[in-house]
Amino acid sequence: MTKLNSGTIENLINNFIYRYNINNILLAISGGQDSIYLIKILEKLKKKLHYKHLQLSYIYIDHQWKNNSKKQIKHIINYTKLINAKIIIYQIHKITLSEDECRKYRYNIILQHAIKYQFKLIITGHNSTDKVETCMQNLVKGSGIESLNNLAMKSKIFQKIFILRPLLKLDRTTVYWCCKKLYLPIWSDSTNYFYKIQRNRIRQELMPYIKQYLHKNIENNIQFLINSYHYQNEYIKQNVIKLYLKSKHNERTAINYKKINKQNFILQIKTIQLFCFHNLQIYLETQKIIKVIKKLNNRSINASTIVSHSNFNFFIHNNWLYISIKT
Repeated sequence: MTKLNSGTIENLINNFIYRYNINNILLAISGGQDSIYLIKILEKLKKKLHYKHLQLSYIYIDHQWKNNSKKQIKHIINYTKLINAKIIIYQIHKITLSEDECRKYRYNIILQHAIKYQFKLIITGHNSTDKVETCMQNLVKGSGIESLNNLAMKSKIFQKIFILRPLLKLDRTTVYWCCKKLYLPIWSDSTNYFYKIQRNRIRQELMPYIKQYLHKNIENNIQFLINSYHYQNEYIKQNVIKLYLKSKHNERTAINYKKINKQNFILQIKTIQLFCFHNLQIYLETQKIIKVIKKLNNRSINASTIVSHSNFNFFIHNNWLYISIKT
């Protein structure tokens, strides 16, 4: 069990508030043990440190997956009333079991709400077990190294809006026992047992199987792997930025592909992706980038336009790779 307590979490949040001069916090809750535990910590922190100008507000997104969704909402409202807290509830009327789609809806609603009401900090209840499960999901999807550690403790998501995940050092079992110790009203979420949701398959079947028959410390090993990949990814990012700055045109939307195609293959891919994102705010998929690189490495190439996309073309002139917007 992780050797951390509520005091450690309080200090982490308190230091963040002080460092970035936070005066309002939006906590995204699910009604589960993680968010209920965070509500307890935040309310305690506010009273303990006498933050006169600190505003706490809670937001809940109802996906309407369950027949008892209304009962869960009543449970959450009753609990927030008990502690005199404010809560905003949004309902998604398009019912779907696609976790990726629901996550996009959820994050978009939360971000738009934070922008509209000028919240500087969003806090979520992700724990270390969530981080491991997300890593496993991305491995199954064949995601790149940068996606294996996409749950950071803190990050800036929009201008002056930050997101903080203070429970990432705690696993799910630790959070559960903290809730039991504090007699918190945990709501049992039946959607955790919907096996049509991939994460639930990983949580309820895959991870227990690995622990039982392959390696009992699989979660610790994945955590170590995630940390290792984080530093590897940071190293790649730094070299990509350096290569991009050295190869980009000073005046035009172009990069010197002769400088790029001498580099490691992954640096070529990431540099052209950065080139596209920096100029078009488009994240081009790896397979499309590989197609461009193959064309660039073809010495017999003589056509100006080498790859065409829906809204733009890649074309070459001398040693330069250009982007041309379609009109």
